[in-house]
Amino acid sequence: MPLWNYLENGGKRAVMVAHRRYGKDDIGLHFTATQAMQRVATYWHMLPQYGQARKSIWDAINPRTGKRRIDEAFPEEIRESTRINDMFIKFKNGSTWQLVGSDNYNATVGSPPAGIVFSEWSLADPMAWAYLAPILEENNGWAIFVYTSRGANHGKTMFEAATSTPGWYAQRLTAYETSVFTREQLINIEIEYTNIFGLELGGALFSQEYLCSFEGAVLGAYYAAELAKAKAEKRITKVPHQPGVEVDTFWDLGIDDSMAIWFMQPGGRGAYHWIDYVEGTGFAMGHYAKILKEKPYTYGNHYMPHDSGKRVITGDVIAKTVQQIAEELGIRPVIKVDRVRNMDIVVKEHIPACRNIIGQSWFDEERCKQGLLALGNYRADYNEKTKVLGTHPKHDWSSHSADAFRTFVAGYQVNRQGKLPQLNLQTGRRPSWMAA
Repeated sequence: MPLWNYLENGGKRAVMVAHRRYGKDDIGLHFTATQAMQRVATYWHMLPQYGQARKSIWDAINPRTGKRRIDEAFPEEIRESTRINDMFIKFKNGSTWQLVGSDNYNATVGSPPAGIVFSEWSLADPMAWAYLAPILEENNGWAIFVYTSRGANHGKTMFEAATSTPGWYAQRLTAYETSVFTREQLINIEIEYTNIFGLELGGALFSQEYLCSFEGAVLGAYYAAELAKAKAEKRITKVPHQPGVEVDTFWDLGIDDSMAIWFMQPGGRGAYHWIDYVEGTGFAMGHYAKILKEKPYTYGNHYMPHDSGKRVITGDVIAKTVQQIAEELGIRPVIKVDRVRNMDIVVKEHIPACRNIIGQSWFDEERCKQGLLALGNYRADYNEKTKVLGTHPKHDWSSHSADAFRTFVAGYQVNRQGKLPQLNLQTGRRPSWMAA
């Protein structure tokens, strides 16, 4: 009720962190229904990934009532039409509601939203809010962030910011503060988690899922220990650009997906200085060429994955490759990296190599903030039903930064002095004369 009262009295920015099975989405759905009747506009309910929206919301059954959640919130009597394929509802008064994903937020056509529920925000692409916040600000729209904690990521920083920002609402509810589970049930759940994952990890997972703790690491995160060590050793700090030393860039290509670029200067004694990071969605190569040109860097080589050799349709008579387009825009030379796509090799060779590289790296805390956030959330897939970690990485918003970092591991072999030996994928090291 405190959250509902805040929203009903005109509140525009609300963050609710609550335990699993609390009914967070139901709050968002029902509040949206009331708003759609009072203001004719577009409304969204956003999941981390568009592909999960149908199962999580559209077809989901409320276990307390046995009815579909969307039918409870949006009964047939107030609908004009329902498009099942698009997960889209138009109401009789002209308002519309649609399920979208943080992985395709900028691909949805139509009027800009006047209200958005960000469901499972701690697992969503944080760039979605950076993109949509100005839109809601312009049209006096509202946003509700509902989620369970997932380690010290953007969900934590969002909650902390909400608690200290005037006009925002912030609430955190543990399973011991609500009536969803009995004390006996919670004790049994914690025992189950410790039996499956061990005392330390099982306890951390229970604290995360049911006590809303931000302290535990993201379950299955590949680089959590290495990044924690880098932070403890103060290697995540201010790393100034060194004028006169060439900057190499490492890319993961995407248009509908994100384009991710890491900027690295070699340091002394085999160290790597990651001085910058850029990520964007929906932009052509010219956008990134402009960004690179505006930065005060002298560039060496630009490493791009093998799909930079694919031809794309442009306004020219002859289709050009991404590499050709980049080099014509001044991003040159481009080094095409034959990055391994076999996930077994990625897990067994590339990820261990990336861990070693992180151990030799310094990161600029501010300019690489988004990239570091993604690296910290890059994780193995996890089956919520069977409670089993998968053997391959989960493809989500964090994958682009991690894949761009992997472009470095797979292909960094040229500098101003010429060709260097390939990285040893097991140690992540080159001969000691590299720093000379």
